[in-house]
Amino acid sequence: MGDPIRVLHVVVNMNRGGAETLLMNLYRNVDRSTVQFDFLTCKEGVFDDEIRSMGGKVYQIPYITEKGHFGYIKELEQFFSKHSQYKIVHSHMDKMSGFVLRAANKNKIPVRIAHSHNTSSEGSLPAKMYKWYAGKHILQNATHFLACSEAAAKWLYQGKTKDVKILQNGIECEKFMFSKEVRKEIRTELEFDDEFIIGHVGRFNHQKNHVFLLDVFADVCREIPNAKLVLVGDGPLREEIEAKVKTLHLEEKVHFLGVRSDINRLLQGFDAFVFPSLHEGLPVTLIEAQGAGLPCIVSDQITNEVDMGMNLVQYCSLDGRKRWVEQIKNLATHSFPRIKSSQSLSEKGYDIKNTAIWTQVFYSAI
Repeated sequence: MGDPIRVLHVVVNMNRGGAETLLMNLYRNVDRSTVQFDFLTCKEGVFDDEIRSMGGKVYQIPYITEKGHFGYIKELEQFFSKHSQYKIVHSHMDKMSGFVLRAANKNKIPVRIAHSHNTSSEGSLPAKMYKWYAGKHILQNATHFLACSEAAAKWLYQGKTKDVKILQNGIECEKFMFSKEVRKEIRTELEFDDEFIIGHVGRFNHQKNHVFLLDVFADVCREIPNAKLVLVGDGPLREEIEAKVKTLHLEEKVHFLGVRSDINRLLQGFDAFVFPSLHEGLPVTLIEAQGAGLPCIVSDQITNEVDMGMNLVQYCSLDGRKRWVEQIKNLATHSFPRIKSSQSLSEKGYDIKNTAIWTQVFYSAI
């Protein structure tokens, strides 16, 4: 048997974001004697050591923020010139993939995959214009187009969606299945007793809409005195959100847990999952929450493709807080049994074992 196909995945860093979590789920579940993953990053990440332990390489070049536009383009072109052994480059940088794939094309790398994980660009107006310019290079330089959802495909590949394949954001279903024992353990660890625990997992940035979440929670506290909010994650807006918690006098009610590696356990301890994002591709964390049988109240800006059909997802408009408060109050006053959901996820194609097989076949075929 020959050497495995080596696929180079391009990301900013391998930290615990949605796309990165999916990549690690895939990497742990593919047959690594057939397909091996390597990574081109711009910053160190929490998964780097695990990647190396599984036989993957992690390369690092400076990002635009360090080198500027021309410096970054030069770094990309030098990298691909030096590493022309790669036959497949798989870029996960949304619109910024345009520059990555153009550099790969220039250096005659035959298979160049663009992968859309979102439905909007983040940042200031100049940043969005720059990303728009970068995105203009995707269609002429990519050989294959992937997306996590139809909505994400429409956003990144306007007019080209018939050529896009959907790679579903699968999870390790068994790890997330509801367990009374784990629920008891995690609530003891976090010193929760009979409180109503609202959970949120997400990076502290504009997209995740934490300010709105806190305003909703402040209203909820007037209706449900024993409610608590658990925020999992980190990011540039964390200090701003911590300051808002103080302004609202909710210090005793809001718990910041930082970045955690045990999301599967934490979800067992929550009573509701609230997710008011301004935009998303198809959030892995919402698949995980449904995997744990957790009722989810989510923004109507999120594609309905995320609903696994288990009556766990309620959509609410971001135009007003009242409906959010009503939905949360409804969950707090009615007992909802936690359902075992692995079969439903598997039927919908969100079991990582199926996703890993699909990915292996895809890479081998191209």
